[in-house]
Amino acid sequence: MVQVVIVDDEALVRAALRSILESSGDIRVVADCDGHDAVETVAATRPRLVLLDAVMPPPDDGLTVLRALRALPSPPAVAMLTAFDTSAHLRAAMAAGATGFLLKDTAVGTLIDAVRVMARGGTVFTPTVGRAVVEGFLGDPLGSDGAKGPGTPEASAHAAALAPLTDRETEVLRLLATGLPNARIAAELGISVGTVKDHVRALRKLAAPNRVAAAVIAHQAGLVRVPK
Repeated sequence: MVQVVIVDDEALVRAALRSILESSGDIRVVADCDGHDAVETVAATRPRLVLLDAVMPPPDDGLTVLRALRALPSPPAVAMLTAFDTSAHLRAAMAAGATGFLLKDTAVGTLIDAVRVMARGGTVFTPTVGRAVVEGFLGDPLGSDGAKGPGTPEASAHAAALAPLTDRETEVLRLLATGLPNARIAAELGISVGTVKDHVRALRKLAAPNRVAAAVIAHQAGLVRVPK
């Protein structure tokens, strides 16, 4: 059973999300609250995933709450919920440790599948939100020669971002982006955990500073898609 806490300043939104998630049969909302009570509630319930409203009134705004949650001992994964498809504060949230970003109008089935993926350590990004996050990590989506880079929406440009990778490294990236730990990736591919670690280190070719950033690129390149 995937345990989730919902943090949103609107009680109706919290109630709707609770009803949607608990209809899945394998997701349990152990608590819901506004930003003011978020840290205390999460510390008491110890969920695997927190769905956090990205835009709440200060002083308990989404970014402040995110940083406080990530500072907890053994912090949960935190996914940001937003009504906006692009925003600089989402890139700041990514840098602060957010696991993923979902628009509040995400389809019910997609939301449930996304929660399952993120609860096991994966990353999920609504496509337009994902573009903003990628650009935040990789800088200007246009290269110095003016060519379109991996942050642009064209599929060919996204695929080109993976060009430095070998076929095996690309497969490791795909599995990493679905949330599998190194041991599971090794089992899936029939290779050793040490070899998987070598391939993960090779993902530095993408100029991604960490596994989450590499997973974002995988999503943008179309390697991973949350079922509709």
